[in-house]
Amino acid sequence: MQWYKQITLDVSVTIFVSALFFALLFQWLRGYRKFKYQPVQGILIGVLLLSLGMMLTWFKDVRHDPQSLYQTYHQNQALVAVVQEPLSEKERSYKAEARVTHLIQKDSVSLVTGNILIYFKKDSFHTKLAPGSKILFSKPLQEIKNTGNPGAFDYKRYCLFNGIEYQVYLTGDDWTLISEQEISFFKRALINARTFVLQAIRNNISGKKEQGLAEAMLIGYRDDLDKTLLQSYTNTGVVHVIAVSGMHLALLYWILNLILQPLLKSKSTKWLHPVLVLFLLWSFAFITGGAASIVRAAVMFSLITIGKELNRNASIYNVLAGAAFVQLCYNPYWLWDVGFQLSYFAVLSILIFYKPIYQLFYLKSKWLNYVWQLASVSMAAQILTTPLSVYYFHQFPIYFLITNLVVVPASTIILIATLLVVIFSPLTTIASILGYGLDLCIKWLNRFIEWMEQLPLAVWGGLQINTLQSILLLLTIIGFAALLMAKYKHGIWIGLFSLLAFFIIRAYSFYVADNQHKIIVYNVPKLNVMDFMNGRQFQSIADTTVLDNLSLHNYVLNPSRIVQRVQAVSTDKSALLGHALFFGDKRILIIDSSVSENKKAEKLVADIVVLTGNPKLYMSRLLSHVIPGRIVVSAAVPAWRTKFWEKDCDSLNIPLHNVATSGAFVWSR
Repeated sequence: MQWYKQITLDVSVTIFVSALFFALLFQWLRGYRKFKYQPVQGILIGVLLLSLGMMLTWFKDVRHDPQSLYQTYHQNQALVAVVQEPLSEKERSYKAEARVTHLIQKDSVSLVTGNILIYFKKDSFHTKLAPGSKILFSKPLQEIKNTGNPGAFDYKRYCLFNGIEYQVYLTGDDWTLISEQEISFFKRALINARTFVLQAIRNNISGKKEQGLAEAMLIGYRDDLDKTLLQSYTNTGVVHVIAVSGMHLALLYWILNLILQPLLKSKSTKWLHPVLVLFLLWSFAFITGGAASIVRAAVMFSLITIGKELNRNASIYNVLAGAAFVQLCYNPYWLWDVGFQLSYFAVLSILIFYKPIYQLFYLKSKWLNYVWQLASVSMAAQILTTPLSVYYFHQFPIYFLITNLVVVPASTIILIATLLVVIFSPLTTIASILGYGLDLCIKWLNRFIEWMEQLPLAVWGGLQINTLQSILLLLTIIGFAALLMAKYKHGIWIGLFSLLAFFIIRAYSFYVADNQHKIIVYNVPKLNVMDFMNGRQFQSIADTTVLDNLSLHNYVLNPSRIVQRVQAVSTDKSALLGHALFFGDKRILIIDSSVSENKKAEKLVADIVVLTGNPKLYMSRLLSHVIPGRIVVSAAVPAWRTKFWEKDCDSLNIPLHNVATSGAFVWSR
């Protein structure tokens, strides 16, 4: 409510104070009246928690901090920033998160708070910056913006939820190193531990793919993870073994309990067992970066451990709810985190459905029973997570059960082996032997995943549901589960009506897709990509490099086309570029080269003129040929050239849409 409605702090405080006053007043009631109006007390407590949540969310919004960059930064100021993490290598730059500490304007210096993303130009980068390095620069910060591409990830909101407001691109001459490594002892220890783990893996595992997978599985480091391999794990429904999650922490919790078991035998050392377990669990959670799913597991195991020490073995559902409550009190914006949602839904689904599924069959064989247990867990976890998975990833892995039966035991062995490689890394001979075996094991697992991906009908892709449909699917599952497991006879009506509503909404979305006419000019830096959608089909005009760009298709083009429910038909790019075409009742002109001055020919009237590539084109020369209704400049056009066109169009009162700064251009009828 607070995020979507942006309610002021005064309103939240007023609601809180009013609810608190009436809750205290309620305590004065006695006897029958107090019993009669007991539901009122529950409502008042609910309102108290609601207003507290609203206030907490307001304070966690960095834009409300009077000392934040959002409130104090101006473009003519210099900044002092401290690098917060090791630099990660990108294709053309090095990226790091930094904390801005001071703003400098002429002779005045002011304190400020706020995080930014810094991209250092690769070919001009000579100094190795470490976490804690303090730098000075005066280049203006750029507001983080979304691409505007349909179906795209809301990157701006993601950064804001993580306290990041701006970004900047620095060349070698744009910044000066003031001092090195001003960082807390705790953070330095975590970074050093993370660096030690990564170095141990890289020294003892030879293959690049294998290194990347081991790093991702053990501590969640994904910079070296092969993107094609990651997509294969996603398509086969086992990407959870790569993401550091509760499974990893549960394994660590089991290993720690096993190793530290002797401490429980003596009264003098018994207290040390929970202390060491919790310390090592949380150290691991921080080393992995503190993702929502790993923190969830850490909080859960902490509550379980503390409960055991206090002889309070509470319901696991209460432990799960308590863990969620604690996490959201710390950071309410984790509520939007996909990992947070999937993590809790998976655990809840296992708790509810594992036992009923497992009890469907009785197997005498110990090994067959183990396989059935693993299959039951996989099926149980899939039940409540399927609506979320389809909503976020638009696909369903058909062979998830078979893949999980192989991958979960294999990944457990790999995880333990990777941990042993790190532990024995000072003993190079032992570590290299373990690393060689680990390398072979990961190679086998990767080949198995890639083989499973190639099987017919391995992925049911192109699935598109909205938020309401996701909720209706969950209600359908809840209704039928209540009928079958709790014998709640009204569950069948909940399930049937929810399913009916789901299909009505789905049928309407297909009707809308069948009658759509859209033009989309995508916001892809330095590339030209356009889709012309007519009903359920689309034609694409794109640079040749786009065809082989798997990342671009997975994260930009496919999400958009899935949202629009369209499939490709062939098109001849050469027949469209530089020529006028009719799309619906609109005349479109696409220009990617220069045009000669027109003195005699009649001007062409075009509703939309798309300028792409790098044409040596003056607006006056274009207007001698064309009378444009609107001009669209694709992201493939250099920024300096676009600035001249923008000035010309502004003076001539011609609407111009710059895709690079205003986001993707979408026209629909």
